[in-house]
Formats: sequence, C-alpha cells, structure tokens
Amino acid sequence: MRRPGSDGEHALQRRLGTVHRAERFYDEQVLDRLNDRMREFVGRQEMFFLATSDRHGECDSTFRAGPPGFLRVFDDKTLAYPEYRGNGVLASLGNIEENPHLGILLIDFMRDRIGLHINGRARVVTDAEMRAAHPDLPVDPVPGRRAVVWVEVTVEEAYIHCAKHIPHLQKVPNQRRHAAPEGGPGTDAGTRTDAGTGTGGGTGDGDNGSVNGDPADRDRDWGTDDVKRKGGDFFGAAADVREGRRTPVAGREQGQDDAAARGPVPSRPEEWQREAERVLARARERAPEGAGQPFSGWFR
Repeated sequence: MRRPGSDGEHALQRRLGTVHRAERFYDEQVLDRLNDRMREFVGRQEMFFLATSDRHGECDSTFRAGPPGFLRVFDDKTLAYPEYRGNGVLASLGNIEENPHLGILLIDFMRDRIGLHINGRARVVTDAEMRAAHPDLPVDPVPGRRAVVWVEVTVEEAYIHCAKHIPHLQKVPNQRRHAAPEGGPGTDAGTRTDAGTGTGGGTGDGDNGSVNGDPADRDRDWGTDDVKRKGGDFFGAAADVREGRRTPVAGREQGQDDAAARGPVPSRPEEWQREAERVLARARERAPEGAGQPFSGWFR
C-alpha cells in the first residue's frame, strides 16, 4: 500500500533511521477523514494557519480567524471557511486557483494545548453557491466577517500535532490595539502566555468569537480598510520605500517562469526516451500490488 507523505520524507526516514517511528505514526495517527473528536475540535477553534503554493511550488503561509465554528465541518470529508475582506492581494485564493492542494494547522493554545493538521484539495466557492448547498448556513451579524467567497476543502489527510512544544496562552480582557506611528511598533493585550508576556496579535477577550456582534467583538476591527487600525507601517516597509532603501521585488517574466518550472529540456530524442523510461519505471514502483493491468503510460 502506498504510504502517506512524500517521497522526500520517506527517503529521509531511511537516511536518518526513523522509518519505524514514521510507520507507527502513519498507522496509528494519519486518517483520510475527520473522526468525531476531530470534528468537535475543529468546531470550537477560533483560528488556524493556512499553507498554499502556486503551480511552481512557491509557498505562502497565512493566518485565519473568526468566531468558533467559522471553519465549518459539513461531514467527515468536507469543510469550508469564509474569506473576509482583506488587503485585496488574494495570495492564498490565487494559489488555490493554480494549485488546489493546501494545508491547515489548527492549534488550541488555550485549553487542550494540542494541534490538528488537515491536508486536502480546495476550491473557491461563491457565497451564493455555498448557501444554496447549505441553506442552514447562518449569516454573521458582524459586517466585516461576512464571506466574500468561501474555500471548500476535501480532506485527504488529518493527523495530530504534538503537544510538547505548544505554549499555553490565556485570554485577558480585550484592549484596543494602539496603532503604531509610522515605522514604529503597536501594542495589543489580546492574549498572554502562561509567563504573562503579551503576544501582540491575540484573539481578544472571551467574547471575541461571539456571534452576537457585541461592542467588544466589533472592537476587533473586522473588515476595516483603515491602515492604522490594520497595523500601520509596523515593520517600516513603506518608510523604506519612501526613503529609497527598498529593492523592488522582481516578478517572473511571462513564459520564463513556466520553462523554469518544467526544468531543463532534453536536447536529443535519446534523452527524451531515457527520461520517459525513468518516469515509467518510477510509476511502476509506486503502483499498488495486484492492481490489475500494469501501468503502461498516460497517453495510450
């Protein structure tokens, strides 16, 4: 049977002598769906970390948050989350349009101090389409938390994230974030660790996830376009631009990026044939035993 994970991780397991531990983890912890305890865990989380990549494999990681249950579980293979109004770049959604594979990491810092990985395939869905498929989907009373679109995820892998290095955070009463001056830091007393240190970007008070839209919740500035309320120039990037200290980020030239992603092109027919034979041999190695007719290529 084909094992979970990538060829790279399997090769490193052999090289570093961790095959036995990895096999036990695959057998005992990696599911291809969400079991009941996973579904309950997802349903009470207020945030998660999201990883996507474009068709070239260039990655992006980001953060999503909302009231408990904003990451909605519809069944053991399907969940979805709303995309709120943001900075207009749409980096994660753009990656999903090119490459549907994504990874979600949920960590409960407050109660259980445990995490859950969910990997799967995603598609971007309009709010109207999502509500037609799920008529009981509630409308969030906070305008800044109303979905622009949804991301629907088909689960392929779900497994635990080890508790041993997860810090214990504690909610404290909400305090308005003080916007940073140009180039300077701001403050937010939304959360603290068990050592009492502010984390600077916390989840707010106990009503932060309230679906009642009370004033304390609205203080989170959901959906705002106000630059200072979004953090101002906290890291000084805009100041660097104004003062000429920034080197522009160069994008790919159209056409060159696709060629680079494909890799070097064999220059002679013999090289093409060797490459095709290598790919076929690799596919045969990975085919399940007793799978019927042997693999003989994609273009028969």
